[in-house]
Amino acid sequence: MSETKRAAADLIIDPQSLPEESGSPYPKPHDVLVAGRHRRRLSPALGLSAYGVNIVRIEPGGQSSARHWHSEQDEFVYILEGEATLVTDEGETVLAAGMAAGFPAGNPNGHTLANRSDTDVLALEVGNRPRVENVTYPDINMANAVRDGKPHFVRKDGSAFDD
Repeated sequence: MSETKRAAADLIIDPQSLPEESGSPYPKPHDVLVAGRHRRRLSPALGLSAYGVNIVRIEPGGQSSARHWHSEQDEFVYILEGEATLVTDEGETVLAAGMAAGFPAGNPNGHTLANRSDTDVLALEVGNRPRVENVTYPDINMANAVRDGKPHFVRKDGSAFDD
């Protein structure tokens, strides 16, 4: 493998200079679950490929994802601003700015961050990028078979959403 030296200026970014992405890869009708979620993807801008780092903004009333868990991906979140409600199998826990949570791969405890406050939540979101894994959504009729790093959403019975 050849090595390419990157200048220090290419290793530093201002996250506010990155586009804020909205929307969801979830198929209808599940795409509306994350209507209030917005991301700034730091990893691609820094040339990182082994793991993803995002700054996530969740509007009041929004949530980060459908409640889910990963077979192979570790996830980490750190609350930068605001107050998020972590929703898991056990119920709800408030995470204030400065608090962190981790979700080890293979732990079947579905999780999401919800914004039940009246101000935006900003969170740092970090996860490795497995090429193959399964994502389980315990509350909705959806599954995700990630293959070659790309999501493939189906119903829990395996049928396609465009049926």
